[in-house]
Amino acid sequence: MKNFSGRALFLDRSDINTDEIIPAKYLTESTKEALKPYLLEDLNLEGFSAPGDISGISVIVTRENFGCGSSREHAPWALEMNGINLVIAQSFARIFRQNMFNCGMMAVELPPETIGRLFTAFKGKETTVTTDFDKGTLHFVSGEHEETVTFSISEFDRSLVRSGGWIEYADGRY
Repeated sequence: MKNFSGRALFLDRSDINTDEIIPAKYLTESTKEALKPYLLEDLNLEGFSAPGDISGISVIVTRENFGCGSSREHAPWALEMNGINLVIAQSFARIFRQNMFNCGMMAVELPPETIGRLFTAFKGKETTVTTDFDKGTLHFVSGEHEETVTFSISEFDRSLVRSGGWIEYADGRY
């Protein structure tokens, strides 16, 4: 199972699309690893600068409809190649969300009031997130401030994550 804990990056915008996650001009790359340097290079967000802001990040926290746009798997792959296996948002584009789980990664949806509270408490601060997959908790820490929130994912998605993704899940079952 992948690592779902580490430093968090707060991207304070809704509707971050797959072209902003990994620009279409890189879809001809022949390996997942070749996508690594281009993650979020076209993201237009005040105060954000890739790749410097991505360095050492393991978790992204964002607003609603993350991963909208085309249905390419390249977007989760670019995240994965940068060590980002957990995205926390108010909502996700359906296909992007499933592509995350198919890759053994997690797309965790939290209610708008929880996302808002996390942004208020932790945005702009060095924050770490510790995930307890079995208990369904996310523990946020920045300096003296801490908050634990619960999450749930379907049993099937849990199975995909535990297996490492769809291919490993299928190999173990069929």
